[in-house]
Amino acid sequence: MAAAGQTGTCLSQIGTLKTMQRCDVAVIGAGPYGLSLAAHLRSKGINFRIFGIPMDTWRSHMPEGMMLKSEGFASNLNAPDATSTLKSYCAQHGVPYADRGLPIKLADFIAYADWFRARHVPNLEETQVSTVKQVAEGFALRLETGETLLAGKVVLAVGVTWYQHIPDCLSHLPDTMVSHSYDHRTVDQFKDREVVVLGAGASAINLAYELEQAGCRVRLLARAGKLHYNTPPSERAKSFLFQLRNPPSPIGQGWRSHFCAKLPQIFFRLPASLRARAVKSHVHAAGGWYMREKVEGRVSQILGSEVVRADLREGRALLQLAGADGKSSALECDHVIAATGYRVDVSRLPFLDENIRDRISGNGRDVAVSANFETGVAGVYTIGMTAMDSFGPLLRFMVGSKFAASHLAGHLRRRIWLDRVNVVFSSLAESFLARLKLQTIKARTFG
Repeated sequence: MAAAGQTGTCLSQIGTLKTMQRCDVAVIGAGPYGLSLAAHLRSKGINFRIFGIPMDTWRSHMPEGMMLKSEGFASNLNAPDATSTLKSYCAQHGVPYADRGLPIKLADFIAYADWFRARHVPNLEETQVSTVKQVAEGFALRLETGETLLAGKVVLAVGVTWYQHIPDCLSHLPDTMVSHSYDHRTVDQFKDREVVVLGAGASAINLAYELEQAGCRVRLLARAGKLHYNTPPSERAKSFLFQLRNPPSPIGQGWRSHFCAKLPQIFFRLPASLRARAVKSHVHAAGGWYMREKVEGRVSQILGSEVVRADLREGRALLQLAGADGKSSALECDHVIAATGYRVDVSRLPFLDENIRDRISGNGRDVAVSANFETGVAGVYTIGMTAMDSFGPLLRFMVGSKFAASHLAGHLRRRIWLDRVNVVFSSLAESFLARLKLQTIKARTFG
């Protein structure tokens, strides 16, 4: 709880409590996790508000022509209504669909998300939160519109928006010559230019293909000795014996993946070292199986090498490379795109008050949450990638929204009810004590 001095400062900057609109829960973020949580909160009659641009990462920061890496059955937003799946949407709108083996076009997925939002989250406010500060009564939020409000609880459903990772070895290049894959919805601006894409995962592979299609001279550079792709669907994988040995799950094939996907609450109770190992093993670089034929033999690849330093030379980027064989080499290009993934760092969330950020994580990266997704700041919760170290790789994928949204919504309903009961009992206790004190004074005065 904020000290009196902190509260006074906060209110002078944000507004007066008496003039603020109030809600029980404020959800920050409108991606798969934010929208799914909002659907569950709405079904439970909880007084909440949700802020953000709907599916902005998918809509504005993924290659326009890409297809989802996840299979159809693992590409749902979640609501208590069982007819709000991608499969239901496709059936109603005549869009080809299969649980497995049929890649989902990004455009179809975004259309599905818009349909889901219209059904379950009509109250989404397409504005950003600019400030969150803790006050005695909860949390004071200022929106980009200038409005201020008071929330009893805050849920961070920020996805990967603030977590792009660009290796330090590229720090000597100007911003005009280096970017992250998150920055590129389209790549037409790179036509006839030489571009190096760093990475070996789905983002790197998809982006390299898009660049090649746009007429760019592209090279895919990765430390890995070879590119890996998900296993394509096969009749053998449908057999009972195969599935007994390698049970399917929405985050991978095999008993380990099955455990992580089906038992996140048990995963939460594992030793930290085992949790870290499981997360690392599931966040490996691999492209969708359908991308192999589009990339192999068509996109130039430099594998088994990594960039150790990048400098500007005569208007171009000069990359110093170190190979796995110990040999050094150099490579020039016009632009470098780091498809190097995302790393949790809550210190980069600009809207959070510094005091809140520091209490969630001292270094920004190590974020521990409770079994109910509550951070080290009472009343502040986080779901999605930020909670992955606690609940496992399931929270790194869209499919994890089913567990996170339903579990957290149930917890918040119970917590809000208990808070209200406590207020009533506190009020009754104060009234009783006041009467008792008055009777004592009367007895002493007139007795």
